[in-house]
Amino acid sequence: MGEEDRSRTGPGSHREGRPNTRSALRRLRRRRRLALEGLAAFLCLAALAAYLGTEHHDTPREESAALPVAPTGRVGLPSEGDGAVATPGLRPRQRPPSPSPSPSTVAPSPVAPTLAVSRAEVPATVDLSAVGAVDWVHWGLLGADRTVRKRGGSGAIRDEGGRGRRESYSNNPEEYAWRDGVPVRSASGTMSGVYTCDRGSGFTLTVAADGQQRTVHLYAGLWMARGRLDVRVAGGPVSTVRMEDPHTALTADFTIRFRAPRGAKLLLSWTVEESLGQCGNVSLQAAALR
Repeated sequence: MGEEDRSRTGPGSHREGRPNTRSALRRLRRRRRLALEGLAAFLCLAALAAYLGTEHHDTPREESAALPVAPTGRVGLPSEGDGAVATPGLRPRQRPPSPSPSPSTVAPSPVAPTLAVSRAEVPATVDLSAVGAVDWVHWGLLGADRTVRKRGGSGAIRDEGGRGRRESYSNNPEEYAWRDGVPVRSASGTMSGVYTCDRGSGFTLTVAADGQQRTVHLYAGLWMARGRLDVRVAGGPVSTVRMEDPHTALTADFTIRFRAPRGAKLLLSWTVEESLGQCGNVSLQAAALR
C-alpha cells in the first residue's frame, strides 16, 4: 500500500509530468515565433537600409549637381509651374530681366587704302591757314630745328626726321603766310625753309589717317639735284615721283590724296636721289592737310 501511494504521488509520476511537458512545448513554440519575427524584422530593416542607401548616393547627388546656389546661400528655384530656369543670385519667383532688343546694325566694311599723287607749280603766295584746314606745319622761320604749327590743329602731320644735316635758308622763290600759327601767330609772307645736301639725305614725314578722304599738300624743292618722293600708305599702295634740275632751284606742290583706316599712317620720304652739283640738295618749306 505504501509503495503504491509513492508511485502515484512521487516526483516522477506520469500525472505530474504532463503539465510540465505542455508548458515546455508552449515556451518552445513562443521562442520559435519570436525568433521568426525577429528574423523577419531584421530582413525588413536590411532591405530598408539598402533602399535608403541607394537613394542617398544617387538621387541627391544628381540634384545637387544640377541646382545652382545663390550668393545668399539659398537655391534660386522657380516656383512650381513657372517653367523658368533657375538663375544664380535670384530669389525664389524672381525671373531674370529680358534682354532689351538690340537694333540691327551692319558692321562697317573695312576701309580700303587709296592713294593718288600729282605735282603742280607753287603759287607765288601760299595761305597755309586756308589750305590746311585740319593741320599745317612750316619749316625754317625759327631756324633749322624748330617749326611753326597750326594753332588748334589736329597734329596729324609729324616730322620724323631724316638723313643729313639740316640748314635753314630765307631766299625761297615763293612766300608763305598764315594767321593761326604757334609759336608765331601770323606771317604775311616768309620765304624761309630748310634743306639738306648730298645723296641719300632728305626728310621723312608721316600723316595720321582717320578713315576719311584727305588731301596733303607738300611744298618742297631742290637745288642742282634729282629728288625722289616716295609716298606710301601703311598696308596699302606706294607711289614714287621724281623731279630734277641740274642747274638751279626748282619747287613743286606735291598733292597727295589718300584714304586709310583710322590709326594707319601716310609716309612721305623726300630725298636726294642724285647730287648734280656742289651740295646738291632737297628742301622743305611747308605741309598742309585738309
